[in-house]
Amino acid sequence: MTDTPLQTSWIEAVARGGIPDATALSDHLRAVHSKHPGFTEACAGQCRDAEGRTSYEWLAEAVETGRHRTVLDLACGSGALLSILDARMSEDTRLMGVDMSPDELALARAQLPERRVDLMEGRAQQLEHLRDGSVDAVLCHWALTLMDPVAPVLAEIARVLAPGGRFAAIVDGPMNAAPGYAAVHDLIYGHVQAALPAYGRIELGDPRVRNADDLMKLAEAAFSGGTMRVETTVVCLRGPADVVAREAAGFFYAAFILVPGAREAMLADLAVLLSERNGVAAAEFTMPINRLVVDLPHVSSTK
Repeated sequence: MTDTPLQTSWIEAVARGGIPDATALSDHLRAVHSKHPGFTEACAGQCRDAEGRTSYEWLAEAVETGRHRTVLDLACGSGALLSILDARMSEDTRLMGVDMSPDELALARAQLPERRVDLMEGRAQQLEHLRDGSVDAVLCHWALTLMDPVAPVLAEIARVLAPGGRFAAIVDGPMNAAPGYAAVHDLIYGHVQAALPAYGRIELGDPRVRNADDLMKLAEAAFSGGTMRVETTVVCLRGPADVVAREAAGFFYAAFILVPGAREAMLADLAVLLSERNGVAAAEFTMPINRLVVDLPHVSSTK
């Protein structure tokens, strides 16, 4: 964490009681990832489900060797998912990553083999560098919830997917699926709202992505003739209370708004909450996740 508070046009608009536009949202996300590159991987890479999988590994399972020879990681961040795919997929698989943050892409380039992975800077709403029907599988790890407008994103994914292609995304799961998650959310947001009262009434991204029924409707509208499903699981992180609290808070964009002193106070309260809920010396943080999987028909539908 750096000591200077985060200042963006998105935060300023929320503080005034206004509604930030898509440009302000993009600028805000770039600012967060510029100051804290790799923070998504730091938390999500440690949380595991009952089968021992991280959310990255669960998403990677949607890609089938042999069937999916060209794979795009949309909003690839620091390259955590691409690293898993690089280890799992056959040598003739083409891997690509797109992200709008140059700082995240710098981390990805440092850990991924250049001969194997093509990394590109760009926005999910404009994938003009990819031809129609040129990708067998598109993956998106926990970024779809941040994209607004989201309909053009889904339209672009549908455009670049080949007939019979697959789109899979990790998004927020229902709060009640993970014990104690709502309490963690409310504690962090309570601290943030003490400094920025309107935070939470205006969320990052399109709120429909966070609701499984609404997400299905968005997918049905974008992927004509496709078959789709939403699956839910829970990932967990256990360890010393101060460590778990810091990692858990790092997954909430809201936490990055707090100035250092307020952040430390929030982390102390969160460590107590996570320890009390578990009832033992080690703390536990559980997080619900949904996986959307869309399979396109093998014959292109008329649009």
